[in-house]
Amino acid sequence: MSNNDLLTIDSALTLLRSRKITASDLADSCLRQIERLNPQLNAFITVPKGQSSVISEQSSVGVPIVLANALRGIPIAVKDLFDIAGIRTTAGSKFFTDNIPEQDAFVVEKLKQAGAFIIGKTNTHEIALGVTGNNPHFGTALNPWDITRIPGGSSSGSAIAVATGMALGALGTDTGGSIRIPASLCGVVGFKPTYGRVSLRGVFPLSWNLDHVGPITSCVKDAALLLQVISIYDPIDPASVKMLTGDYLGHLVDDMGGRKIALGVGEFIESSDGEVLEAVRASANVFADQLSCRVQEVDVDWMRDAAIANKTMTQADAAAVHRDRLREHPEWFGEDVRRRLMDGAKTSSTEYALARRTQAEVRKRCELFFESHDFLITPTTPIPAPTIEGNDAVEQAARLTRFTAPFNLAGLPALSVPCGFTKSGLPIGLQIVARAWADAKVLNAGYAYEQVTEWHTRKVNL
Repeated sequence: MSNNDLLTIDSALTLLRSRKITASDLADSCLRQIERLNPQLNAFITVPKGQSSVISEQSSVGVPIVLANALRGIPIAVKDLFDIAGIRTTAGSKFFTDNIPEQDAFVVEKLKQAGAFIIGKTNTHEIALGVTGNNPHFGTALNPWDITRIPGGSSSGSAIAVATGMALGALGTDTGGSIRIPASLCGVVGFKPTYGRVSLRGVFPLSWNLDHVGPITSCVKDAALLLQVISIYDPIDPASVKMLTGDYLGHLVDDMGGRKIALGVGEFIESSDGEVLEAVRASANVFADQLSCRVQEVDVDWMRDAAIANKTMTQADAAAVHRDRLREHPEWFGEDVRRRLMDGAKTSSTEYALARRTQAEVRKRCELFFESHDFLITPTTPIPAPTIEGNDAVEQAARLTRFTAPFNLAGLPALSVPCGFTKSGLPIGLQIVARAWADAKVLNAGYAYEQVTEWHTRKVNL
């Protein structure tokens, strides 16, 4: 598998079922990519030794055959916030360099039951509190399209791994945009499901109120395949909501004709980079002209207050999660993360209550909004990938999460798909959002967009 001919999960499953390749072939190909590229890009924190020799032992004995075959033999990477029994989970932090969990996270268990091969644990911004991927403990993750630029975060390594064929798919977490931002900046697909759709049990928390788990893949169908496996109700997880499992694959090909799409406009959106705005407007035209959707411009300046409230809650919640560590060893945190945790610890109960009130208002606003619109589209990020040098990580977090964070606050399903490239060759992402629990509709819209565009087919050449 060359870098210019990367397999999707879907195409790999077809080859596996026709016996044209084996699971060991896939694993070996990804491991070779890791060996070749990880020393430069720093996508992985941990890759267990002797992986391909034990791949057949990871089969799902006693699991129903339909579930067991869903991802059989597919190499999947997981962000180093997900517990895997016997393999360390660091959360990208000095505090957890020797943390060896005894059991799998719920979603890791589901991946294994579906026959997936967990190839390694990917790099993350420290404790997932940041978007640059610059980790002082495990090294800086680099954007494969331009190694002088950030890959986005905090699910940095997961996006890099998928973009470069080090894994066929990956899991990330998203509290303010941490799946969608690196997906956008690395030219892949990232999906944040509805809050409560996917279990958080066994995933190291950043914010108990805002964390989401979701897939990062090279195309929308692959995201649907992964979501079909991991979106199982977990009766033990306090955040898991008991809903009927969606038919994400079945609804991918639903007709988009006549769907009402709101194109986000207004001062908050229009302050974005010109090339980003141009790509998103071109995407709106694709929905209108090629997919027969009804597109209407809608002012979304209300997103500004939502993004601010998300930041307040994220930092305060993170300070609560790390209260003892911040008190006992503040120097063990990287400088930017320590600053944000200390700001969070200073948040007053009044400030937090106001942020929660904003959350309630935003949820109601979105509920009413999606009574008259099927989708909202915006840029995923207001700028393409910025340089690693010369930018403050805290300022970058506020800037890069401005369009993603509102939908963590509201808990709505949101997808980032590639929608263009800058003149200098950097990927641009389109964000597609819908009402709560309309995860299948969002994937349907993203898949339809992919079928009439070619942005997702462009691969980085390393």
